Order: sequence, then structure tokens, then C-alpha cells
Amino acid sequence: MSRSLHAVVLPPGPALFRRLEAALDGSGPAICPLSPELPAPALGRLLDALRPTWVETDAGRQRYDCGAGCAPGPAVAGDTAVLIATSGSTGAPKVVELSAAALRHSASATLSRVAARPGERWLCCLPPSHIAGVQVLVRSLVAGTDPVIHPRFDVERVAGSGAAHLSVVPTQLRRLLDADVDLGGFRSILLGGAAASPGLVETARARGARVFTTYGMSETCGGCVYDGVPLDGVSVDIGADGRIRLAGPVLFTGYRLRPDLTAAVRDGAWFVTQDLGALEDGRLRVRGRADDVIITGGEKVVAGEVAAVLARHHAVRDVAVVGRDDPEWGERVTAVIVPGDDPPGLEELRAWVRAELPTYAAPRQLELVEELPLLPSGKPDLERLRRGAFRAD
Repeated sequence: MSRSLHAVVLPPGPALFRRLEAALDGSGPAICPLSPELPAPALGRLLDALRPTWVETDAGRQRYDCGAGCAPGPAVAGDTAVLIATSGSTGAPKVVELSAAALRHSASATLSRVAARPGERWLCCLPPSHIAGVQVLVRSLVAGTDPVIHPRFDVERVAGSGAAHLSVVPTQLRRLLDADVDLGGFRSILLGGAAASPGLVETARARGARVFTTYGMSETCGGCVYDGVPLDGVSVDIGADGRIRLAGPVLFTGYRLRPDLTAAVRDGAWFVTQDLGALEDGRLRVRGRADDVIITGGEKVVAGEVAAVLARHHAVRDVAVVGRDDPEWGERVTAVIVPGDDPPGLEELRAWVRAELPTYAAPRQLELVEELPLLPSGKPDLERLRRGAFRAD
């Protein structure tokens, strides 16, 4: 059995929520939510990778047509409910297929982990074109509650939402803290999308927030490891190459129209991620992305590990570490930092890193900025950070 696939280019709101509900219960087509704010060329690239049967917008529904010699792709499997378009680390569009069963399992396991109570509402202020936003809505459906949906993140609206549960990225949590929002009013705050500094989490918890740090991706229906511990039914392992491997009922079924890409990341029941990790006392520690390894002077530096060390410095509010071209070293380790009230110096930070990591991992360049450039998902835009041209954008 198969089902039709619709690209749903609608803003966050009731119409999109109803289509998601129909996709999950089988009464409607499978959907791929796409942001109506995308520039036309970017939207066109995603639609070409997706090749849906229909495209739904506020203006109505029309059959997909990419021009001469191009037609809608095949229908999706009958159990496929939601597809998420992602560019990954390469920038090339690929589309993750998720079954209704996988989405429901992820939602139920999260509700259990955070001890959600009957009738408690979730706030969706993340884009529903990304898995984190979709899963807030799925949790609401599984819990039998109506979500509070905001078209975009706004500190004042979040503070007055009346919702019990919230999902945010680190930058958003920092803005809530800076505005002195009473975070203790939320029964749980899921923090994901990017690595969060220990200081940020500690500050939030000290102010009464019940924060759960999450790790996952579109291929795992979003966060599947909370505070280093996998959700019920999820298994975590570290491969011989140091990459994190995940298994369980939350895994995706494949990449739309790309069986080659699917085969490249599946090893039997395991999904082989692009992240390096370690298991310490039964908890997962994410070291950083395998493709974010910086080669400097012939040595390999895991950018995420350097960023994690720098994030513990008292003068660092936010940080990203990238490699930039260097005629002598090949790549130089560069720390892009949002400082606190007393900006740190390069030598101070180099000494800080050398206390925990090899000397070659210490940054050779420091750039102080007011804020890090972010992708729509809330993750740091590493490509712009590598170019060093984001301040002029």
C-alpha cells in the first residue's frame, strides 16, 4: 500500500496542524512541511529533491511541475507520514522519511521522560519545517492536547504563553534568561538543535528551569537521547571509527528517492551518525561532528571538543570553533565567541584549552562577536563562520 505525498508550504498554525494530524492517523496524505518564507530558488531546490504529487500553499493546491522532462516522484510507503527536508552538512537537499509509528514512539517516550501530565500543553515556537517543531505538534497529538503555536520565537509571547512544556535552541534559552523570564513556570524545557554550554544550562537550572538537553536529528525523529540517556527503546553505541550509532523504533525509513544515501548510513539495525561521541558511565557525550575535524599542522582537532572546553570559561557566553585556511598550518583553529561583560583574550583562552586538550587544539585566532550567525534550525551557521564574512551580511 502507498499514499500520496504533499508538500505543505504553509505558515505555523491550525491549517498545518490539521494536515499533520491527518498524516499521522492515515486519513490524509503524507506531508513534507516547507517554510513559506524560503526564497523561491531554495524552495525550488527542495521541491525538486522531494518531487511531491501536490504542492499546497495559502493560495490553494496545484500539481508539482518542475518543467520539461520532470514529473512527480512515486508515492511513498503507506506507513510514511512526515518527510523532513534537510541540507545536512553538505548543503545538498535530502529528504528524510518518517513513519507514523516512529513519530508516535518518539513523542510517547518524551512525554514519559519529562513526566508530562494529562492536559498539559506544549508551546511550538520552532519552525515546523524542522523536526523539532514537528515533534512539538506530534507530542500534542499523542497527549490529546491543543498546542500553543507561535509563528516565530518571541520572548514576551513565550513568557505569557501559559504552556507547560517548551522546546528551544540554546540561543533562545539565552534570550529568555537575559529577559529574566520565570523559567520555573514551565514543567519542562527541551534544549536541543545545537550544543549548549554547561554554563547556560547551569544558569537556567539555578533559576528554576527543568531543562533536558537533547541529542538527535531528523533521522531519529528529533531528540532521542536526553541528558546523555537514550529514550525508552533507543540504543546507543560508539563505532570503531568513533561515530555515534543509534538504533530503535524512532529511526527513519530512508531518504526520499536516494537509496544510495540510505545504504551509506545504515548498518543493519544501526543508523551511523556523522557525530563523534563517547560513552562515559553509561551516558553519551557528543564530541562533535566527524566532518568538523580541523586539520592543523598535520594534527586532527575535533572542533566540538574545543568549543565545549571554551564554553566553560567564565567570560564566554556562546562559542563556535571552526577551521579557516592558513598558509602555514593548513587550517587554523578559530574561536568565534560571544563574550560576557569582561571579554577574554586569545592567550588567556589558549591557556584554558591547553589545560584540558593538546597544545595544537588551542585556538590561534579569536574573533569576538555580538551573536553567532544561525541556521533556521537554530544551529550555528558553520559555513558562514568559516568564511568570516557573516558580519557584513
